[in-house]
Amino acid sequence: MIEFRSVSYAFGDVPVLEDVSLTIDDGEFVLLAGANGSGKTTLLRHCNGLLTPDAGDVLVDDTPVDENPIAARSSVGMVFQHPRDQFVAATVGADVAFGPENLGLDRDEIDRRVTTALEAVNMAGREDERIEALSGGEQARVAIAGALAMAPMHLVLDEPFTGLDDRARRSVLSHLESLTADGTGVLLATHDLRDVLELADRVIAMGDGRVVVDDPPEQACEELAALDVRVP
Repeated sequence: MIEFRSVSYAFGDVPVLEDVSLTIDDGEFVLLAGANGSGKTTLLRHCNGLLTPDAGDVLVDDTPVDENPIAARSSVGMVFQHPRDQFVAATVGADVAFGPENLGLDRDEIDRRVTTALEAVNMAGREDERIEALSGGEQARVAIAGALAMAPMHLVLDEPFTGLDDRARRSVLSHLESLTADGTGVLLATHDLRDVLELADRVIAMGDGRVVVDDPPEQACEELAALDVRVP
């Protein structure tokens, strides 16, 4: 479970999050909606300690993130808006292996996790391919595999469809659907709910750094149009 307890955060003198309280349950598929600048990305970066709140607390599995960021990063896999921002190696296999290696796992377990993660995103057998030669959709899948190799309880994605064509978008959606069916919690930030709304258990919307909607999908759609969120 991921908990935000009265979280506030500012960049300098500019408030970005203001008194945000949320709970994301294990196995839940949650959409985090809102226009650009509403605070979505900043909120997500608190999930595994990339940012630390100015006030309030963020907990993963009842443990404050700032007390044990390694545990948080093991439980919460993060996929950034632009996959290139998170790649640390030149080849697919080396990049997906990076996280498990940093957990200090033995080589057999690392190899097993890399194989399993790449199979989950239909990239099996492509460990030696160079990331720079992949399409945008393939890079997005490698980024997801890198997060999955950490065996997280939650997968957090920030605008994962940016720059993807329709075919790549549908491929990523298919994999997310399979993951959530297997029990992985998904927290997906987007300003465009096409195709993802039907997968969601819950929709949270942000505006000016605050939670302004937190409802089941059907009810939430009635409230989102005024927030510059594209509703199907």
